[in-house]
Amino acid sequence: MATKRDYYEVLEVDKSASEDDIKKAYRRLAKKYHPDVNQGNKDAENKFKEINEAYEVLSDKDKRAKYDQFGHSAFDPNSFGGGGFEGFGNFSGFGGFGDIFDTIFGDGGFGFSTSGRSRKSGPQRGSDLKYELEIDFEAAAFGVKKEINIARNETCTVCNGTGAKDGTGAETCKTCGGTGEVRHIQNSPFGRIVNVRPCEQCHGEGKIIKNPCTTCLGRGIVRKTRKITLDVPAGVDNGSILTLRGEGEPGLKGGPNGDLYIYLKVRPHKVFKRDGSDLFCEVPVTFAQAALGGKIDVPTLEGDTDYNLEEGTQTGTTFKLKGKGVQNLKRNTKGDLYFTVKVQIPKKLNEKQRDLLRQFADVSGENTGDLGKSFFGKVKDAFGK
Repeated sequence: MATKRDYYEVLEVDKSASEDDIKKAYRRLAKKYHPDVNQGNKDAENKFKEINEAYEVLSDKDKRAKYDQFGHSAFDPNSFGGGGFEGFGNFSGFGGFGDIFDTIFGDGGFGFSTSGRSRKSGPQRGSDLKYELEIDFEAAAFGVKKEINIARNETCTVCNGTGAKDGTGAETCKTCGGTGEVRHIQNSPFGRIVNVRPCEQCHGEGKIIKNPCTTCLGRGIVRKTRKITLDVPAGVDNGSILTLRGEGEPGLKGGPNGDLYIYLKVRPHKVFKRDGSDLFCEVPVTFAQAALGGKIDVPTLEGDTDYNLEEGTQTGTTFKLKGKGVQNLKRNTKGDLYFTVKVQIPKKLNEKQRDLLRQFADVSGENTGDLGKSFFGKVKDAFGK
């Protein structure tokens, strides 16, 4: 069985650390190793559990004092073994033995413990929020500022999150003494059986608010719609996720806020298609432009640009414009633009155009009147028939 690490080592603080130091260390580490931020990372999940366990002990004065005196054994009822306290006399029926454990450990003592829930008495991180934002193709390429409205819970500013009316406060529950739990202990031949249940009087909170805040009705939080200005960086793509730290739901009992995740959906462009930071498009040219060459207009995201087309360019030929693509998020460079030439064949010709093409065919040695026969003749010659 693996040995537990020292709780001070887990939170990366000295044994002389103050309550504020411990709280700050917990918030920093909990945010770093939270399962929502490290999805699928088992090591991060285990560290997050270890951090919470350490904080639950060190944030409580009584538990910390016991831990400083006895170490991890302060919370392990079986750590001393069956005969570890022979010097204390006769503990028939485990009655006196259990009382000593209650005094030292403050838990169920030697035997068995059953609990209806796992109580979270320490700070709890707020929930994360997700928001889907649709933007134009150009906005993704060049970046854009967007204002979005987020509906979320926020700490009540009237009572500062206490849930109590101004001038009053929460009172410690007299039923559970502020623990939030009620324990029922029974002795059995196998030891003491401790049944732990949430306190019905305070609903497991350990405190009771007799005069609730009229704004939040004692909850300490209110529902609000908050306007947030979002800087979308140049180069994001469809499916990109932007993270706004601390813009999620508020934490509980001093815990950190959750995060806000923005899922981007980019509308398709009428001309361009994108692959990473590169752009692709088709450029139609006339038969004359393809044959003679010369300047043509090529569209880019920054406007049309001139390109000198080579003489005799064939349809389907692809050319590259370096640096005319989209900003690369990882590097301070831009991708390239690839455009493919598509020669447009006119569907309707007037008589003058037909006559000129016939003249061109004659000069080129083409037999426009018997193209089909010419083709099959070449096939026949190729097979020697």
